[in-house]
Amino acid sequence: MATLWLMASTAGAATVYRWVDDAGKVHYSDVVPEPYRSRARPLEAPAAGPTAEQQREALERAGRDKARASPPDPRRDAQATSAAPRSTASGPVAKRPAQIPDERTDCATWQRLYMQSIECFDPYRTVRGGIKPEAFEVCNVVPEPPPSRCRMRIP
Repeated sequence: MATLWLMASTAGAATVYRWVDDAGKVHYSDVVPEPYRSRARPLEAPAAGPTAEQQREALERAGRDKARASPPDPRRDAQATSAAPRSTASGPVAKRPAQIPDERTDCATWQRLYMQSIECFDPYRTVRGGIKPEAFEVCNVVPEPPPSRCRMRIP
């Protein structure tokens, strides 16, 4: 008998009621005072989580929003218009800039590659100055030309 009473009180505690008192103030509680019991309405408990359909719709919506917000990328646009889906066996996507400077790279080329790298990373910068991880899949990091080799020309 005590177990039955305990189960009933636990189930009753899960229901939350909404009512308005005489002063017009809205109250929410699992216990309703006697004068307001006729006005109290039980509230529906929220679902434990999104349904599979809601999750699918959210993923589709996020994909559309991301596609609209990201800068134009000719490689991505070409992939989207191709009929066959791209497989991982087809090889890696070429990054920009395509060349990485080394000790034999002349000053003008190094500066050009450095500026191309900065321009590639720009659309992936966050408000606080960070860089989104997906940028490193598309862009090559080109270090600033060393001052000992060439003086940086700012256009």
